[in-house]
Amino acid sequence: MKRLLIVDDEMDIAKSIQYVLKQEGFLTILAHDGNEAMNIYEREKPDLIILDVMMPGLDGYEVCRKIRLADPKTPILMLTARTSEIDTVVGLELGANDYMSKPVRLRELVARVKAQLRDSKDDLKPVNQIVIGGLFIDLESRIVLVDSETKELTFKEFELLATLAKNPNRVFTRDQLFAKVWGSDFLGESRTVDVHIRYLREKLENNPSQPKHIQTVRGVGYRLNWT
Repeated sequence: MKRLLIVDDEMDIAKSIQYVLKQEGFLTILAHDGNEAMNIYEREKPDLIILDVMMPGLDGYEVCRKIRLADPKTPILMLTARTSEIDTVVGLELGANDYMSKPVRLRELVARVKAQLRDSKDDLKPVNQIVIGGLFIDLESRIVLVDSETKELTFKEFELLATLAKNPNRVFTRDQLFAKVWGSDFLGESRTVDVHIRYLREKLENNPSQPKHIQTVRGVGYRLNWT
């Protein structure tokens, strides 16, 4: 049974989240500030963390940063009452896997938790093929099919697509994609990502000017949604 750590200084919100997740069969642990969250994390090693941003003392950003220094794998879903795009970018850059604004839509939160746990479980297995809807990717032969039609991609286009497809519905910033595909030592800039996203859309989308699958998240970056 999966153990989830819920971190929020607002007791009513924390208990509402705890209740709905318990109904789904999860074990839950509550923390009401950043220091308590770190203590529980180090002791319990939860399978997923739901983390509020705005807390007194040690805030959610700092908790996320500290956890990511020691643990790159455990999914972190951040919650915030802030609505500016820069807040979302900061959370993702620090290593959060997903981001939700308050007031929290509880059923959507449950769906996102399940998706993150599914993704983290899949990360433990060697993956040679990715199948999402009509998209097929063979990571060894580097074959890409869309509705059974072969698509010819360059090396970087394939790497970019594979990165997005390994984490469907996850939002990546340009800098994250640039680091994963081009590497931190590459002399270039993250806007290179925009150019290659455009190339991918031209090759994979039915209507590249109105992309359905390779989606732009305004002010943040990109995600792949192939349903």
